[in-house]
Amino acid sequence: MNKIRMIGESLSRRRFLTWIAVLGACLGGSIPAARAELQIEITSGVRDPVPIAIVPFAHAEGAASELDVAGIVQHDLEGSGRFRALSRERMPATPSRAEDVASPSWKAAGSDYVVVGRTRSLDNGSLAVDFELVNTLTGARLAAQRFTGAPGAMRNAAHRVSDVIYQKILGVRGAFATRIAYIGVDGDPPAQRYQLIVADADGANQHVVLESRFPLMSPAWSPDGQWLAYVSFETKHAAVYVQLVKTGERRQVSARAGVNGAPAWSPDGKKLALTLGGSSGNPDIYILDLATQDLTRITDDPAIDTEPEWSPDGKSLFFTSDRAGSPQIYQIGASAGARPKRITFGGNYNARPRVSPDGAQLALVTLDNGNYRIAIQDLGTGTVRVLSRGHLDESPSFAPNGATLIYSERESGGGSLATVSTDGLTGLRLKAPQGEVREPAWGPFSP
Repeated sequence: MNKIRMIGESLSRRRFLTWIAVLGACLGGSIPAARAELQIEITSGVRDPVPIAIVPFAHAEGAASELDVAGIVQHDLEGSGRFRALSRERMPATPSRAEDVASPSWKAAGSDYVVVGRTRSLDNGSLAVDFELVNTLTGARLAAQRFTGAPGAMRNAAHRVSDVIYQKILGVRGAFATRIAYIGVDGDPPAQRYQLIVADADGANQHVVLESRFPLMSPAWSPDGQWLAYVSFETKHAAVYVQLVKTGERRQVSARAGVNGAPAWSPDGKKLALTLGGSSGNPDIYILDLATQDLTRITDDPAIDTEPEWSPDGKSLFFTSDRAGSPQIYQIGASAGARPKRITFGGNYNARPRVSPDGAQLALVTLDNGNYRIAIQDLGTGTVRVLSRGHLDESPSFAPNGATLIYSERESGGGSLATVSTDGLTGLRLKAPQGEVREPAWGPFSP
């Protein structure tokens, strides 16, 4: 099943046997459980990270919490690979307001920026997190903001603090307060159990959305971040479901004869692009209207067409096809009768297209010196850059700010998730203490 996941559930045709066999040899084996929180390991960072101090937040009476807001902010910023945080032991003071920050002292301690803050309880029972960002070189207060929420939402509030700091200093919107979805596997064949898991972008705060003794794969977020589409084999045949993350409400939307796979939401959230095989078993790309169940066939070719991905404007689809003799990526208009245009030309393997939020770049899996790695292609110039360094990397997914990709990797120690910035300078690994995690999908920004 793993080998099929790499190139889409539909790639079972004879012409792909060699391709599949290579992947199957790399991906085979039993996989233990992955239920504990993912652990971050920074694998690369910029040479000159921004020096910053995140002072422990003060707690007003009644607002004390076991959650270390400043610690989460530090974890976020350091994990990005672009910041170097001052240890608490070296801090010259513990102010909680900007007016109490003595900039020369912090500058002497090596910090260009200082973050201070405090939490307090509100009359309605919720908690408030106030923070300020100070530039120690100028003494200017760069940001001052409050986030409120239920006590259980304080982790998200901390991530939002990180987002503001990241944007104020680097000029790029942060994505720490977003979520990821991925698949975990427990047990040995034939008694494996599969989990569809949602977590914060840093791998913490896990929530099991669905658990099954049958394979789950290809999670995809709706544009509003409320629903997940995925493939399940719980009926012993592939079927596509959509599920409301908050309540668990779910419904089957495609269980047609043959292949049902690789769901991708349209930008307006009203349709799914799918790979369907039909009774003939030949996979092609279709668009399913979720309200009416109307199907529009987009490709009609003897080749294997799979892994659809919408363009941000919803006018076209990218997909993987072997119609030229090897897996390559094509683009086609999102209407019946459109003609495809080939997008990738370098090498004999390019698959799993994912488009950046601004539509300028295409993430893909490419064969690089005998290794399957994550690359990005500039859609304007056609230039391709390989970003990852593993032997079997797959399932790329853009962060909603377009600055980072998350993907899955498999080494001798098992499967884990990893991120890499689109400039290739920073990266980290999200590894389960045991077991395999795979097929990540990065969710959108919250409303």
